[in-house]
Amino acid sequence: MKIYFSGAIRGGRKNSGIYAQVIDFLKQYGDVLTHHVGGTNIEKPDGQLTDQNIHDRDLRWLSEADAVIAEVSTPSLGVGYEIGRAVEAGKPILCLYSNHADFELSAMISGCKDLEIFCYDHLSDAFPEIERFLSRINDSHHTV
Repeated sequence: MKIYFSGAIRGGRKNSGIYAQVIDFLKQYGDVLTHHVGGTNIEKPDGQLTDQNIHDRDLRWLSEADAVIAEVSTPSLGVGYEIGRAVEAGKPILCLYSNHADFELSAMISGCKDLEIFCYDHLSDAFPEIERFLSRINDSHHTV
């Protein structure tokens, strides 16, 4: 299974530790195409890639992904864009949101019927939900 993980990069790195934990958890279920999002030093993670190179590469990964998991506790234009493109592509999407976030969840996310949203108090609460989400996707791929 190919998994696209989305989390704020330029929008703020406050939750990078959470991203790293989620990515480590996801690795037991498949190939995390965007594992760099959990890195601690990604100001210029892609060397000399231009913004267009990053955009095109990430959309290619998004198109290859079987599932999208987005941590949406830190508002990010990029994460919102990726979610919108994933919805258009019909990808299964799970959004994770901390009940202790500094920002209220956008109505564009919470109001979208095409998204599964899981609100958590502690990150460990999200892991069983992620497992259920990925198991459903994996099961549906095997029944096709």
